[in-house]
Amino acid sequence: MNLRELISVARGETAADFLIRNARIINTFTGEIEQADVAIYGGRIAGIGDYGKAKEIIDLQGGFLAPGLINGHTHVESSMLHPARYAQAVVPRGTLAAVTDLHEIANVCGLEGVRFVMKWAHRLPLDVIFMAPSCVPATHLETSGAQIGLEEIRKLLAHHNVTGLGEMMNFAGVVRGDQAVLKKISASKRRVIDGHAPGLTGKELNAYLSAGIMSDHESTTLEEGREKLRRGMHLMIREGSSERNLDALLPLVTDNTYKRCFFVVDDRSCSDLLREGDIDAVVRRAISRGLEPVRALQMATINPAEYFRLYDRGAIAPGYRADLITITDLPELEIDMVFYQGKMVARQGKALFSLPRVTAELTDTVRIRPLTVESLSLRAKRGELGEENYPVIQIIPEQIITRKTMEKMRVVDGVVMPDVERDILKLVVVERHKASGNIGLGLVKGFGLKRGALASSVAHDSHNIIAVGTNDRDILKAIEEINSSQGGLVVCANQEILASLGLPIAGLLSPELLDVVVSQHEQVEKATASLGSLPPAPFAILSFLALPVIPELRLTDLGLVDVVEFKLIR
Repeated sequence: MNLRELISVARGETAADFLIRNARIINTFTGEIEQADVAIYGGRIAGIGDYGKAKEIIDLQGGFLAPGLINGHTHVESSMLHPARYAQAVVPRGTLAAVTDLHEIANVCGLEGVRFVMKWAHRLPLDVIFMAPSCVPATHLETSGAQIGLEEIRKLLAHHNVTGLGEMMNFAGVVRGDQAVLKKISASKRRVIDGHAPGLTGKELNAYLSAGIMSDHESTTLEEGREKLRRGMHLMIREGSSERNLDALLPLVTDNTYKRCFFVVDDRSCSDLLREGDIDAVVRRAISRGLEPVRALQMATINPAEYFRLYDRGAIAPGYRADLITITDLPELEIDMVFYQGKMVARQGKALFSLPRVTAELTDTVRIRPLTVESLSLRAKRGELGEENYPVIQIIPEQIITRKTMEKMRVVDGVVMPDVERDILKLVVVERHKASGNIGLGLVKGFGLKRGALASSVAHDSHNIIAVGTNDRDILKAIEEINSSQGGLVVCANQEILASLGLPIAGLLSPELLDVVVSQHEQVEKATASLGSLPPAPFAILSFLALPVIPELRLTDLGLVDVVEFKLIR
């Protein structure tokens, strides 16, 4: 871009590359709507006002014009889409910048996985802003496929497109002063440092924040969010596929607090991205819950831009990037045209850009030791027959957190039995990176399966194979199918595979076309629904049951983890 020419266009002396006329501009600085023309040159906004000279002109005839949406915290891998397919899903929805922490693929492939996404990012009409994964692995209580230590963090932070340190999930390590954790934080000083502190309060929250951590996306209650705002955290209000916190936290958004709040999705499936939307869906829902539309847009544009120090976006202003969306119905957030650096890249929900052929990369990442039905037996601590009190993971609807409950379980021949009538099912985690033979066994309540089993190679954050089921034979069959397909989602009943979605890229992503992946995902969800009365997004729920940094009880390949005590208990 020629700066002298940009200034000349701004002065009205030189014709703009592109002119948007008669727009009702959403001013995210002041919260106003103003009518004016927008002159664009070299992918930048030259000026706002009354302009006439341009090589190309679009007349909005009073339609709304807003800055492109910014997803302030997401894991691209959770979409199960190749980065190119991800862009095809979210760009038509108005998302033109996504801040991502690639700790999912990094847990499988290390820096190679991060570089894979970076390689594709610069080819997309979407700015992917990276955060260096801080917790690979998240804890010592699981087995990951790779590690990212201090030197790898420093290498990533030197990259021009890495803006800070990703969510510090090891909040216990921060609070307890773990030296390895603190060195990563120290290496990121004067950069953005994201947090992850579910349920942290009082002096422990003070200790966490004193390390320089700036945000949190794990608040699930009004009280928790209020305390974190009061202590200076930026509040990321999350509305994902299975983690839905918008309704609980939206009352915290006031005239006094809104500048410290912004919307994120964290994890959203390919189906939800295509059918419902990305950050636009969160904005739309917030408006439907009573949030004023311009303020809702501020929380998806200028607020995340300023937090992440992206000072050339998030608003429509001279010198800013010409990343823009047109809106035909503001309360419904109906997006028509999407412009990336001044060029139209989508219209009426359809992508107008094409990308080179996509092939599977980072394959052959599922390696497990052969299993038998007997290896899945959950052995009682005492007695061959009778009952035993056993810790059970209890699912909380629409939340990522779980409860630890103690349930009396029937014991037969020394084996703890699941109880389908009480909705207490077998949960299995199989280490899949090193073929170590590690198997974590436990029980989960609230999943709703009446028959069969589900298995997945998407299991946050180390992404070992996780399975839930009513019987060991179906669980084994589903796990074996994951192994043979080198990753994916599987539905099994009566030892027959009912549906599957292959994810051969790191066991996390599909190279297939967007519509194909969504169709396969929906077939899997439909087959799953036939096995009982399950909660929405069952595979998303399943994926988080192995995450040992979210209270209260989780299962990893090393066993049951009491997250509150931060230790293995079985």
